[in-house]
Amino acid sequence: MCPLIWLLAAVADADPTPRWQATGLLLQEPVSAFILPVRDMKVFYGLKPRHYQGFTQHQIPHAHEYFVPMDSLTASEGDKDPALQALIGRAAVRGNFLVNGDRDQHPA
Repeated sequence: MCPLIWLLAAVADADPTPRWQATGLLLQEPVSAFILPVRDMKVFYGLKPRHYQGFTQHQIPHAHEYFVPMDSLTASEGDKDPALQALIGRAAVRGNFLVNGDRDQHPA
């Protein structure tokens, strides 16, 4: 559950965008708390290198969890990293659909 006060707050001190807008899930300003089942959420964890290494050796993530070394997230032009793009692609809604070229219809 996301409390209304949290949803209406700014993303950051330097960015006045309300959190509800930044989520991309809500089309209108909410008037009450937002409840979203965990099955509909994906969680990305950016971990420091030593934590990431330890996690990959000793843990198994749940299906809704994705783990990334923080260095990959903050790298200059990290958004162009094919491995990071592939991970985000698997987490996106369209990652649940088989796409066979342009003839298949799939979510954006």
